[in-house]
Amino acid sequence: MNITQPLALLGGLSPKQFMRRHWQKKPLLVRQAIPDFKALLDRAALFALAADDDVESRLVVHGPKGWQIRSGPFTRRALPPLKQPEWTLLVQGVDLHVDAAHDLLQQFRFVPEARLDDLMISYATDGGGVGPHFDSYDVFLLQAQGRRRWRIARQSDLALQHGVPLKILSRFVPEQEFVLEPGDMLYLPPRYAHEGVALGECMTYSIGFRAPNRGELGRELLQRLADAAGDAAGSAPYRDAAQPAVDSPGRIPARLQEFAQHAVQAALKDSRAPCRVLGEYLTEPKAHVWFDAGRAPRRLGRVVLDRRTRMMFDADSIFINGESYPAGARDAAMLRQLADRRCLGADDLERASPDVLSLLACWYEAGWLHEGAPRAL
Repeated sequence: MNITQPLALLGGLSPKQFMRRHWQKKPLLVRQAIPDFKALLDRAALFALAADDDVESRLVVHGPKGWQIRSGPFTRRALPPLKQPEWTLLVQGVDLHVDAAHDLLQQFRFVPEARLDDLMISYATDGGGVGPHFDSYDVFLLQAQGRRRWRIARQSDLALQHGVPLKILSRFVPEQEFVLEPGDMLYLPPRYAHEGVALGECMTYSIGFRAPNRGELGRELLQRLADAAGDAAGSAPYRDAAQPAVDSPGRIPARLQEFAQHAVQAALKDSRAPCRVLGEYLTEPKAHVWFDAGRAPRRLGRVVLDRRTRMMFDADSIFINGESYPAGARDAAMLRQLADRRCLGADDLERASPDVLSLLACWYEAGWLHEGAPRAL
């Protein structure tokens, strides 16, 4: 992707300009970000997805009993009548199941893959919404069908209502209001208060981004390091043949403290370990993601990553679907290209080393990539 080229998607800004001026700073409304946009799934197809055990979905209903929320899967009969107002069906991770949704998500890869999360579809009947709220992550709200009114505010009062199953702001004071039609898009930075209400039947696509908090990320990485610590630290038991008799048995021996410190230091002796487990964590497939195993052809012509595959890299390693691979300079260049472009053409594979071809064949058999025509991003 040329990050200096102006894009209609960003209202004539280049990705470079957008990231500098708006990303995590201020909203951006783009009329006809995707001109003449048509919904990628009709209502029936979306409802069918929501009935799938492997698809995360939620139903939000606002009525005389207040707010109610349920988790899927949902059969069609489990959803309210279409004529009933003020209900919303949220279907998460549609890009994992629908090629067209995956392709749409690729248009936002001017943001690092490590931050890009998924595409959620919100279907709503007239008046449907989830109340005024804020998100802890960046989001692009693309109107796909019908019309939705958005009210937004940069407010510091983020107190939530008590006794409701949703995180709804207690004192929402809107500052701006927009009505979005198909193809229009609104970008909102984290913690920007907003409320979307369907004006008739509508569908909105939310392109969301991962934003783990420091504590969450720290716990996850430490757990992964701990899982590998046994091998790194060894299994030698603590020995204290020189331990004298003590008159204060409650005191922890200094030698045992040193032994513990050395065990931790041994586990972290590899300075690359934190970066390695970070890459494995960021590429870990989402829950309920399964790959269809295949049989690699004798000769690979061109390959594309499966839409469910997450692949990234850093200065020393290649990461794919929760696994890490060290790579030499020549091999690393080609595998990094695969991570960036999500495809390799026939010319690329002609130059591939035997090690890379063997690795690609293994990934092919795991269902992580397939033969197919490279797609322009």
